Amino acid sequence: MAKPKVPSFFFLGVLCALGATIIWSGNFIIARGLGGHFPPVQLAWFRWLTATAILLPFGYRDLLRERQRITDNLGFLSLTALIGITVFNTLIYIAGRYTTALNLALIATATPIFLLLLSRIFLKEPITLRKTVGIAIAVFGVVSLVTKGDFSRLAGLDLNIGDLGMLLASGLFAGYSILVGKKPRELGQTAFLTTIFILGLLFLSPWALWEVLYGETAIFTPQAISAILYIGIGASLISFLLWNRAVLLIGPARSGFIYYSLPLFSGVEALLILGEPVTAAHFYSGVCIIAGIVVATNPFNRK
Repeated sequence: MAKPKVPSFFFLGVLCALGATIIWSGNFIIARGLGGHFPPVQLAWFRWLTATAILLPFGYRDLLRERQRITDNLGFLSLTALIGITVFNTLIYIAGRYTTALNLALIATATPIFLLLLSRIFLKEPITLRKTVGIAIAVFGVVSLVTKGDFSRLAGLDLNIGDLGMLLASGLFAGYSILVGKKPRELGQTAFLTTIFILGLLFLSPWALWEVLYGETAIFTPQAISAILYIGIGASLISFLLWNRAVLLIGPARSGFIYYSLPLFSGVEALLILGEPVTAAHFYSGVCIIAGIVVATNPFNRK
């Protein structure tokens, strides 16, 4: 009996999700270096300003051509922009001021779980034994990675408002991914992305202004400008293009499983960029993460 053929869209979707995750993993390394130069809301504002400025010259024709479709779906687009652009990333930057990198990495693993639950509720995707086992293996790998194999470190975690903010951010990103999966078919990808970038930036502007008036102001350095360009072009524009494409091709739940590889890529980039050592715990954790993703993402069944 011939084996079922893996659909071509599956490989493309996986590559898109992996590409987005790899870029986002570099974003965490760079964002940590900006903590002393940029207040969190202003960092998010300059990030999306950069992304919008780069995308708009390519997307304005689509905006004009599809303006009626945009108007007809303005409520949906506004909600998507508020969740995925305005609040999600800003919460991560705020949470980073109050909690540790270990806590952030652990809590970020809740995103695929949120995605699985929301996909069941809104997209009617079944929660199968295969997916459950894949989640368990991947979570074990991630926890092993961030604790460096010393699980006793979990007992010393000190949960605070930053942890709650990161947990909320994980849920919001899952909600954003579900909304992307529900994008109206008549609305083109470029028009969709350009619209939510503009709306998200507009929603973020009063928040950033409030931070300037009652908080801190950004300090620009050559390193900070280079980092903003990276997170604005790479972690915003390119990654969101790739992620949205992945969600449309293989669904939010499968894309979420691949998101588990983010700590793995962060570790590799920390080795190459920061010279941080790689231990046996890193290797075994990576094997678990990859195994969990393979188990959970069945390429022979789109659902």
